[in-house]
Amino acid sequence: MKRVYIEDFPRHVGEEVEVAGWLYNQRGSNKFRFLLVRDGTGIVQSVCSREEKGDEFFEFAKALTQETSILVRGTIKQDDRAPGGYELVLTDLEKVADSVDYPISPKEHGVDFLMNNRHLWLRSSKQHAILRIRHEVIRAIRDFFNERGFINFDTPMFTPNAVEGTTTLFSTEYFDSIAYLTQSGQLYAEAGAMAFGKVYTFGPTFRAEKSKTRRHLTEFWMIEPEVAYLDLAGDMDLAEDMTVFVVQRVLQNRQTELKALDRDLSKLESIQKPFPRLHYDEACEVLMAYQKEHPDEEEAKFEPGEDFGGRHETILASAYDRPVFVTHFPAEIKAFYMKRDPEQTDRVLGFDMLGPEGYGELIGGSVREDDLDVLLGRIREHELPEEPFNWYLDLRRYGSVPHAGFGLGLERTITWICGRDHLREAIPFPRMMYRMTP
Repeated sequence: MKRVYIEDFPRHVGEEVEVAGWLYNQRGSNKFRFLLVRDGTGIVQSVCSREEKGDEFFEFAKALTQETSILVRGTIKQDDRAPGGYELVLTDLEKVADSVDYPISPKEHGVDFLMNNRHLWLRSSKQHAILRIRHEVIRAIRDFFNERGFINFDTPMFTPNAVEGTTTLFSTEYFDSIAYLTQSGQLYAEAGAMAFGKVYTFGPTFRAEKSKTRRHLTEFWMIEPEVAYLDLAGDMDLAEDMTVFVVQRVLQNRQTELKALDRDLSKLESIQKPFPRLHYDEACEVLMAYQKEHPDEEEAKFEPGEDFGGRHETILASAYDRPVFVTHFPAEIKAFYMKRDPEQTDRVLGFDMLGPEGYGELIGGSVREDDLDVLLGRIREHELPEEPFNWYLDLRRYGSVPHAGFGLGLERTITWICGRDHLREAIPFPRMMYRMTP
C-alpha cells in the first residue's frame, strides 16, 4: 500500500493509502471513533465504525493514548467538515509504540511547564505552525538573495573581538587564548562584499544581554547582507524589498498555519511598499509629544539624544500599518563602524526598521565607514583593542569603497509574522538569560 504524507492528500483522493504518524487526539462515541493523526506535515481525521470494523478493532482503536505512534490505512475522502478538508476512512490500524502518560494534555499548562517540555511542546498544533512558518521565512529569505545574485557567505562563530559593544560578549577558552561567540557576522561580510560585490550571511549570533523581555534571546539567528557601492537609500530599499517578499511568500504558502495561529491576515496583507521614513529628529518630536500627553507613563519618558526603548519603538510604529524606518541616529549611541553623515556630522548614515503592532526593531542597518583614518579613530574612541581589527582595517587600505548592509533578527521577524507575544516560540529550543534546557 502506498504511504503518503497528509499534506499530499489532495493528489490522492479516492486512493487507499497508509499514513505513518502519531495519535494527536481522539473523540467519539461507542459507535464511532475519530482519530486525529499527525505525521509532521498535517493532521487528518481517521474514521472508525464499530459496526464495520467489529468490537475488537474498535476497542483497540479506542484504547490508543495521546502520541502513540501508529500506522493507519484507509481511503482518502474529501470532506469540508473535517480538519484540513479530508478524512481517512479507516480500514486497518497498527500500533508502533506506546505513549504512556503523555505530559502535555489538551488542558491549560503554564509557560514554565511547557518550556520545560519544549521537546514535546513542539508537537502541538500552534508550535508546529510557528516552526513551519519559520521554515518558510528562511526559504523565502534565501530565495530573495539567491535570485538577486548574492553569494551566501558563511562567517565564524568564534571571534577575537566585539562588533556590537564589549558588554554583551560571551567569552570562552580557545586553547591558550580567549575567544568570543559572535555578536554578528557583519565585519566578515564586509570582507565578502569586497571580494564578491554582494553577499549575505545567515547564522546564529549571541548576545550576553541580561534581559528578560519578550524581545530578547541570548542565541538568535541573523541575516546580514552586505553590498559594495551601496548608499543609505539603497540599503533601505533592499530591506524594504526583502520584507515585502518574505511576508508575501508566507501569505502565499502558509495560509493553513496562519489560520491555526488565528493571525489577522489583513495585518500582513497591508505590508506593501513604500515604508514610511522618519529622521531621528522627527521621531523625537513624536515621542516628546506623546510624553507630554502621558506624563505619568514611566516607560514613555524620553530625552532627545537617547536610543529608543521597546515602548518608544511601539509608540513610533503605532501610527502605521507597515514597518517604519527611522534614520540618522546620534553617532554616540551607535556602533563604531557606522559612517557619519557629512551634512550632520554628529549623526550616522544608518537606520532602524521598526515593525508594526508593537514588535519593535526588526532590522538595523547602515553605511559603513570606508575611510581608514576615520575608522581607526572610531576604534580608539570606543576604546577597542586595535590589533584584532587589523584585518578589518585592511579592507580600507586595499581598494576601499562605499558600502552598506543590515542585520535582520530572524526570531523577531517570525514572532511578528505569526502574531505571537514572545520570541521563545519562534525558535525550536530558545536560549534565554534564565533558560538553557532542554
